[in-house]
Amino acid sequence: MIKFLNDIRNAENLISNNRKTINTIALLFLGIALGTFSKLLDFRQTELPSVLMAIDGALDVHNFLGRFAIWVLIALCISIYSNSAIRASINVFVFFVGMVASYYLYSNYIAGFFPRSYAMIWFGFTAVSPLLAFVCWYAKGKSKLAFILSALILAVLFNMCFVYGCWYFNVRSVMEVIVFIIGLIVLRRDTLRSSALMGTISIVLAFLFNIVIPFHWG
Repeated sequence: MIKFLNDIRNAENLISNNRKTINTIALLFLGIALGTFSKLLDFRQTELPSVLMAIDGALDVHNFLGRFAIWVLIALCISIYSNSAIRASINVFVFFVGMVASYYLYSNYIAGFFPRSYAMIWFGFTAVSPLLAFVCWYAKGKSKLAFILSALILAVLFNMCFVYGCWYFNVRSVMEVIVFIIGLIVLRRDTLRSSALMGTISIVLAFLFNIVIPFHWG
Protein backbone atom coordinates (compact mmCIF):
# COMPACT_ATOMS: atom_id res chain seq x y z
CA MET A 1 0.00 0.00 0.00
CA ILE A 2 2.83 2.41 0.87
CA LYS A 3 4.51 1.71 -2.48
CA PHE A 4 1.18 2.25 -4.24
CA LEU A 5 0.71 5.67 -2.60
CA ASN A 6 4.29 6.65 -3.33
CA ASP A 7 3.86 5.78 -7.02
CA ILE A 8 0.79 8.03 -7.21
CA ARG A 9 2.60 10.87 -5.40
CA ASN A 10 5.60 10.60 -7.72
CA ALA A 11 3.34 10.66 -10.78
CA GLU A 12 1.56 13.72 -9.43
CA ASN A 13 4.88 15.53 -8.97
CA LEU A 14 5.76 15.22 -12.66
CA ILE A 15 3.77 18.33 -13.48
CA SER A 16 3.18 21.58 -11.60
CA ASN A 17 -0.06 22.44 -9.82
CA ASN A 18 -0.67 25.25 -12.32
CA ARG A 19 -0.38 22.81 -15.22
CA LYS A 20 -2.76 20.39 -13.51
CA THR A 21 -5.30 23.16 -13.05
CA ILE A 22 -4.95 24.34 -16.65
CA ASN A 23 -5.36 20.80 -17.97
CA THR A 24 -8.48 20.21 -15.89
CA ILE A 25 -10.04 23.53 -16.93
CA ALA A 26 -9.24 22.77 -20.57
CA LEU A 27 -11.04 19.41 -20.26
CA LEU A 28 -14.03 21.14 -18.67
CA PHE A 29 -14.30 23.52 -21.62
CA LEU A 30 -13.79 20.65 -24.06
CA GLY A 31 -16.70 18.85 -22.42
CA ILE A 32 -18.87 21.97 -22.60
CA ALA A 33 -18.00 22.48 -26.28
CA LEU A 34 -18.70 18.87 -27.26
CA GLY A 35 -21.91 18.70 -25.23
CA THR A 36 -23.19 21.89 -26.85
CA PHE A 37 -22.16 20.72 -30.31
CA SER A 38 -23.85 17.35 -29.80
CA LYS A 39 -27.12 18.99 -28.76
CA LEU A 40 -26.84 21.49 -31.61
CA LEU A 41 -26.70 18.59 -34.07
CA ASP A 42 -29.72 17.06 -32.37
CA PHE A 43 -31.77 20.26 -32.31
CA ARG A 44 -30.74 21.76 -35.67
CA GLN A 45 -30.22 18.62 -37.74
CA THR A 46 -32.54 19.69 -40.56
CA GLU A 47 -30.42 22.81 -41.09
CA LEU A 48 -27.09 20.96 -41.27
CA PRO A 49 -25.20 19.60 -44.31
CA SER A 50 -26.42 16.18 -45.40
CA VAL A 51 -23.12 14.56 -44.42
CA LEU A 52 -23.97 15.27 -40.77
CA MET A 53 -27.64 14.35 -40.87
CA ALA A 54 -29.07 11.40 -39.00
CA ILE A 55 -30.88 9.93 -41.99
CA ASP A 56 -28.76 8.67 -44.90
CA GLY A 57 -25.81 10.81 -43.78
CA ALA A 58 -22.42 9.71 -44.98
CA LEU A 59 -20.94 9.91 -41.47
CA ASP A 60 -24.14 9.84 -39.37
CA VAL A 61 -22.48 12.20 -36.88
CA HIS A 62 -25.78 13.08 -35.21
CA ASN A 63 -26.56 9.50 -34.14
CA PHE A 64 -22.90 8.76 -33.53
CA LEU A 65 -22.66 11.45 -30.84
CA GLY A 66 -25.90 10.20 -29.31
CA ARG A 67 -24.38 6.80 -28.55
CA PHE A 68 -21.90 5.78 -25.86
CA ALA A 69 -18.87 4.57 -27.83
CA ILE A 70 -17.28 7.93 -28.66
CA TRP A 71 -17.69 9.25 -25.12
CA VAL A 72 -16.18 6.08 -23.64
CA LEU A 73 -13.24 6.42 -26.03
CA ILE A 74 -12.68 10.06 -25.05
CA ALA A 75 -12.85 9.14 -21.36
CA LEU A 76 -10.41 6.28 -21.96
CA CYS A 77 -7.92 8.60 -23.69
CA ILE A 78 -8.20 11.15 -20.88
CA SER A 79 -7.61 8.39 -18.32
CA ILE A 80 -4.67 6.77 -20.08
CA TYR A 81 -2.83 10.04 -20.69
CA SER A 82 -3.40 11.50 -17.21
CA ASN A 83 -0.41 11.58 -14.85
CA SER A 84 -1.95 9.38 -12.18
CA ALA A 85 -5.07 7.41 -11.37
CA ILE A 86 -6.31 10.25 -9.17
CA ARG A 87 -5.76 12.79 -11.94
CA ALA A 88 -7.59 10.45 -14.33
CA SER A 89 -10.60 10.40 -11.98
CA ILE A 90 -10.66 14.18 -11.65
CA ASN A 91 -10.13 14.89 -15.34
CA VAL A 92 -12.74 12.44 -16.61
CA PHE A 93 -15.31 13.59 -14.05
CA VAL A 94 -14.79 17.25 -14.95
CA PHE A 95 -15.07 16.45 -18.65
CA PHE A 96 -18.39 14.66 -18.20
CA VAL A 97 -19.76 17.35 -15.90
CA GLY A 98 -19.09 19.91 -18.63
CA MET A 99 -20.45 17.72 -21.42
CA VAL A 100 -23.61 16.52 -19.68
CA ALA A 101 -24.39 19.89 -18.08
CA SER A 102 -24.05 21.83 -21.34
CA TYR A 103 -26.07 19.22 -23.27
CA TYR A 104 -29.05 19.27 -20.91
CA LEU A 105 -28.94 23.00 -20.17
CA TYR A 106 -29.12 23.57 -23.92
CA SER A 107 -31.91 21.02 -24.15
CA ASN A 108 -33.94 22.59 -21.34
CA TYR A 109 -33.45 26.31 -21.98
CA ILE A 110 -32.93 26.52 -25.75
CA ALA A 111 -34.54 23.43 -27.25
CA GLY A 112 -37.38 23.66 -24.75
CA PHE A 113 -37.58 20.09 -23.44
CA PHE A 114 -35.84 17.93 -20.87
CA PRO A 115 -35.67 14.14 -21.47
CA ARG A 116 -35.58 13.17 -17.79
CA SER A 117 -35.19 9.38 -18.12
CA TYR A 118 -32.32 9.66 -20.60
CA ALA A 119 -30.72 12.40 -18.54
CA MET A 120 -30.74 10.16 -15.45
CA ILE A 121 -28.66 7.59 -17.33
CA TRP A 122 -26.03 10.21 -18.16
CA PHE A 123 -26.09 11.66 -14.64
CA GLY A 124 -25.47 8.17 -13.27
CA PHE A 125 -22.69 7.55 -15.79
CA THR A 126 -21.07 10.86 -14.79
CA ALA A 127 -21.29 9.93 -11.11
CA VAL A 128 -19.43 6.64 -11.57
CA SER A 129 -16.97 7.97 -14.16
CA PRO A 130 -14.24 8.84 -11.59
CA LEU A 131 -14.13 5.23 -10.38
CA LEU A 132 -14.06 3.86 -13.93
CA ALA A 133 -11.33 6.32 -14.90
CA PHE A 134 -9.27 5.37 -11.85
CA VAL A 135 -9.37 1.72 -12.94
CA CYS A 136 -8.76 2.48 -16.62
CA TRP A 137 -5.58 4.40 -15.82
CA TYR A 138 -3.88 1.14 -14.83
CA ALA A 139 -4.54 -0.37 -18.26
CA LYS A 140 -1.51 1.50 -19.62
CA GLY A 141 0.87 -0.50 -17.42
CA LYS A 142 3.05 -3.44 -18.38
CA SER A 143 1.71 -6.03 -15.91
CA LYS A 144 -0.65 -8.94 -16.51
CA LEU A 145 -3.34 -6.98 -14.68
CA ALA A 146 -2.94 -4.12 -17.15
CA PHE A 147 -3.24 -6.60 -20.02
CA ILE A 148 -6.47 -8.04 -18.58
CA LEU A 149 -7.89 -4.56 -17.95
CA SER A 150 -7.11 -3.54 -21.53
CA ALA A 151 -8.87 -6.63 -22.90
CA LEU A 152 -11.92 -5.97 -20.70
CA ILE A 153 -12.11 -2.33 -21.78
CA LEU A 154 -11.87 -3.29 -25.45
CA ALA A 155 -14.56 -5.94 -24.95
CA VAL A 156 -16.95 -3.31 -23.62
CA LEU A 157 -16.03 -0.95 -26.45
CA PHE A 158 -16.56 -3.74 -29.00
CA ASN A 159 -20.11 -4.28 -27.77
CA MET A 160 -20.78 -0.56 -28.05
CA CYS A 161 -19.50 -0.38 -31.63
CA PHE A 162 -21.02 -3.53 -33.15
CA VAL A 163 -24.34 -5.33 -33.08
CA TYR A 164 -24.32 -9.08 -33.51
CA GLY A 165 -26.03 -12.35 -32.71
CA CYS A 166 -25.94 -16.02 -33.65
CA TRP A 167 -26.40 -15.42 -37.37
CA TYR A 168 -25.66 -11.77 -37.97
CA PHE A 169 -23.00 -9.11 -37.43
CA ASN A 170 -23.61 -5.43 -38.12
CA VAL A 171 -21.46 -2.33 -37.89
CA ARG A 172 -23.30 0.61 -36.34
CA SER A 173 -21.43 3.06 -38.55
CA VAL A 174 -18.01 3.77 -40.04
CA MET A 175 -17.41 6.11 -37.13
CA GLU A 176 -17.80 3.29 -34.61
CA VAL A 177 -15.28 1.17 -36.52
CA ILE A 178 -12.83 4.07 -36.24
CA VAL A 179 -13.57 4.33 -32.51
CA PHE A 180 -12.73 0.68 -31.94
CA ILE A 181 -9.52 0.93 -33.99
CA ILE A 182 -8.43 3.97 -31.98
CA GLY A 183 -9.20 2.04 -28.80
CA LEU A 184 -6.90 -0.74 -30.00
CA ILE A 185 -4.15 1.78 -30.74
CA VAL A 186 -4.48 3.55 -27.39
CA LEU A 187 -4.34 0.28 -25.45
CA ARG A 188 -1.73 -1.41 -27.64
CA ARG A 189 0.94 -3.54 -26.01
CA ASP A 190 4.71 -3.40 -26.53
CA THR A 191 4.71 -5.98 -29.31
CA LEU A 192 2.42 -6.67 -32.25
CA ARG A 193 1.90 -10.22 -31.01
CA SER A 194 0.75 -9.04 -27.58
CA SER A 195 -1.53 -6.44 -29.14
CA ALA A 196 -3.08 -9.04 -31.44
CA LEU A 197 -3.57 -11.41 -28.51
CA MET A 198 -5.20 -8.65 -26.48
CA GLY A 199 -7.55 -7.81 -29.36
CA THR A 200 -8.48 -11.46 -29.85
CA ILE A 201 -9.16 -12.01 -26.15
CA SER A 202 -11.25 -8.83 -26.02
CA ILE A 203 -13.50 -10.07 -28.84
CA VAL A 204 -13.96 -13.44 -27.11
CA LEU A 205 -14.84 -11.62 -23.88
CA ALA A 206 -17.25 -9.37 -25.78
CA PHE A 207 -19.12 -12.41 -27.11
CA LEU A 208 -19.26 -13.87 -23.60
CA PHE A 209 -20.55 -10.57 -22.21
CA ASN A 210 -23.16 -10.52 -24.95
CA ILE A 211 -24.43 -13.93 -23.86
CA VAL A 212 -24.71 -12.93 -20.23
CA ILE A 213 -25.87 -9.34 -20.77
CA PRO A 214 -27.20 -8.95 -24.35
CA PHE A 215 -27.21 -5.16 -24.25
CA HIS A 216 -24.87 -3.08 -26.38
CA TRP A 217 -25.26 0.41 -24.91
CA GLY A 218 -25.80 1.92 -28.33
